[in-house]
Amino acid sequence: MGLVDALAADGLVAVVGAGGKKSTLYALAERLDRAVVTATVRIPIFDPNVAEVTVTDDPVTTLEHAFDDPERFPLGLVPEREDDRYHGYDPETVALLAQRSEADAVLVKADGARAREFKAPGENEPRIPRTADTVIPVVSAHVEGQPLTDEHVHRPERVADLTGLSAGERIEAGDVATVLTSPEGGLKGVPEGATVVPVVNKVDGAADEAAANRIGNRLVDHDRIDGVALTRLAAPDDPLVSVLY
Repeated sequence: MGLVDALAADGLVAVVGAGGKKSTLYALAERLDRAVVTATVRIPIFDPNVAEVTVTDDPVTTLEHAFDDPERFPLGLVPEREDDRYHGYDPETVALLAQRSEADAVLVKADGARAREFKAPGENEPRIPRTADTVIPVVSAHVEGQPLTDEHVHRPERVADLTGLSAGERIEAGDVATVLTSPEGGLKGVPEGATVVPVVNKVDGAADEAAANRIGNRLVDHDRIDGVALTRLAAPDDPLVSVLY
């Protein structure tokens, strides 16, 4: 099984969480013939990761014209650039883009994490389009065993609220699973009926794989989870370690 099939990357795919969100987007885009990469939040400049980035306030028309030239894919679509980041579209625009598109997948960065390994969403996120077919919550295997601090976790106070952990306490696999399967955590804003496939990333060695399996085995027991992918997205030739069901 390849990465695209493991992550059910078809249609409108929203990626949330921390520890490999952008890497997931770019790895999927590389493996699809006609992929679109976009965002509903700010996203760092990603031109090297796609064939082209077009800044446009009319992404639907831009994409329709792009199908005449397959060399433009994977295609990045964004509404505005500001310094070292692009802005994102509103979720309704991305939903319309996917609805009227013949792309293999529209891949969407739907929240931010400030380069941390783990997160819980804030009050106004994630910004998942209401018609998302698949949602991929991402976490890094490296976070297991780390203290609950803002060095490792984005919004540690929210993780504390969801898990009962205190600041500085060790994060266990069960805590990660609790957050990712919470309706106020990894399942927040997920449309009813959407496929949910968490990614446990940064499986860079035996210890990481053991940690990822501990997290993944707790996730797959949840009735809203359709599978869990263990990945090492920093290894582009072999990013998929295993899939748990």
